Amino acid sequence: MNIHNKTVFVTDADSRSGQAIVQSLADAGARFILNSTSDGKNIEDIVARMQQQGLKFIVINVDLCQRAAIAKALEQATEEVGSVDVLIHNNNLVKPASVEHSSEETFFEVLNYNAKSALMCTQAAGEIMAANKSGKIIYVSSIHAEKPTGSSFVYSASKGAVKMLSHEAALTLGRDGVQVNTIELGPVEGDNDRFASEVSHLYEDYQYKVPSTELGTYEDLANLVLFLASDASRYMNGSDIRMDGGFLMHYLDVKMNKPWPEGGAT
Repeated sequence: MNIHNKTVFVTDADSRSGQAIVQSLADAGARFILNSTSDGKNIEDIVARMQQQGLKFIVINVDLCQRAAIAKALEQATEEVGSVDVLIHNNNLVKPASVEHSSEETFFEVLNYNAKSALMCTQAAGEIMAANKSGKIIYVSSIHAEKPTGSSFVYSASKGAVKMLSHEAALTLGRDGVQVNTIELGPVEGDNDRFASEVSHLYEDYQYKVPSTELGTYEDLANLVLFLASDASRYMNGSDIRMDGGFLMHYLDVKMNKPWPEGGAT
């Protein structure tokens, strides 16, 4: 899958998902606009590697809730790395928030970080792509766009908003040759802590609720992003791709593929 010389805008390059995505797409020859709230400090190894590979890239630190700021950054980046071809929105803020007791501050913080930023980036990058009659928008979302977390209703709400944004954008931007798709990522290492809940058992023994008993990784995510960013996915638009290893298919704990204490398996 070739994305050689495609310019890719990654909204959160500092995160584990962002780093895995950048490394995978760099190996495929992409150029990058990397949004980094650490001003590149958290991705120094990746930056050094891209320099060794001779890849074009620019590191920015822009407020993703400000369309004008994003548009200005993309315009300036065009001179250095080229017009944006691929937008990868991977913002993923999780904060505990119950329906009964969530503060308004927490509600809007998560909603803005995860959902408003997706809209602003879509508008800024989508305008450029539509003018070029070509482009890819990929939202790295979550299975919790569909499944309650039991711990952060606003996280689920934000990802649900991104889901419908993706559908609407696929319909409108698709008329100008822009493909818009969403990855609904399932459990990875650490999600039992991120989504610890007093009302839901979803993440108890969560590894064994994946039929293979193997959790996904951000490298798995990056491989799917590469496919969606490449011409191999040219007929995909408006898709919600659940990437959870079958986790949401689980429904009965006594049938988990979990070893018995003696070392046997159920």
